[in-house]
Amino acid sequence: MYTTSFFPFRKLIADCYRTNLSNSPLLLFRQVQAQSIRTLHLSSSSLHKMSCEAPPTADGSPWHAAFPSPRTTKPGALARKEVLELLQKEGSKDFVLVDLRRNDYEGGTIRGSINLPAQSLYPTIPTLYDLFKAGNVKQVIWYCGSSAGRGTRAAGWFADHIDDKGDTEMKSVILEGGIKGWVKGGNEYTETMIGYAEEAWSK
Repeated sequence: MYTTSFFPFRKLIADCYRTNLSNSPLLLFRQVQAQSIRTLHLSSSSLHKMSCEAPPTADGSPWHAAFPSPRTTKPGALARKEVLELLQKEGSKDFVLVDLRRNDYEGGTIRGSINLPAQSLYPTIPTLYDLFKAGNVKQVIWYCGSSAGRGTRAAGWFADHIDDKGDTEMKSVILEGGIKGWVKGGNEYTETMIGYAEEAWSK
């Protein structure tokens, strides 16, 4: 049986600072990656509907209403085959996968992904950028259920920040089709997932 353990990004930053890692963004970035490898608790009674957009807030407004709309409305996209090839490539990795799901974070996640729920992402973007830059990341790949809602918005926000920094090296893109599209690719893709549970995707 697997258990879910969400690790708030801002708490991770604070914990790392307290252990004197604040002067080493690269070490901090690597610790973020390590902490984000998590497993999932799944039962037939607790499976949520997997959607491309997060549920509204308590007052009924969209979760993203409190934040500005991204200027980049159509970020670049990578097909699942392209991302699979990146995962299979030997040597050091210069990309990061970010899983934006929260309530629907179940059924497995792509190996090595960082889980940063979209609802709390926007304020952390400057810090994320600094960490990724220190880690020599060239490509940030965002995904949610289908990458049509949260994924596109997050990739747009991050692309805007990259542009504001005048950075021509780092790219912000979505995983085309999201995690649902990834699973539809079959065994070749699900074998790269942590905590994959077939029953979660049969609904």
